[in-house]
Amino acid sequence: MSPQATALLLAHVRQLITTARQRVAKAVHAELTLSYLHRGQHISTELQQGQRAKYGKQVIAELAQQLTAEFGRGLSEQQLRHRIRLAEVFADLQILFTMQRELSSSHLKALINLPPPARPLHRLAVLPSPLALAGRH
Repeated sequence: MSPQATALLLAHVRQLITTARQRVAKAVHAELTLSYLHRGQHISTELQQGQRAKYGKQVIAELAQQLTAEFGRGLSEQQLRHRIRLAEVFADLQILFTMQRELSSSHLKALINLPPPARPLHRLAVLPSPLALAGRH
């Protein structure tokens, strides 16, 4: 095999690896986001039932402590509250699915912490992707 053919083969294999890694990262991000939403929905629903609403802070603290002991970091009280907030803000799953394809977890977190008037979720969800816009030029 000539050096040029080897270089071309190497470039193609590198591209295959890079593309596969990007697809895996997007799939993991999507699954984590959905998992965060489901956790938030479940916790929120349980806290709203009966007397639990009064003791929500205590319940979240206990839940965080037990989950952290079992699964390690990433399940603190603050993080559980973020999951609850995510579920409240993104009650419409289609908007979340659309946005999570284009935004990182950090962006979603920043968005859910904006006050409602500054959070134009329905308008953002219908915007074309940055990649689609780039292809128009």
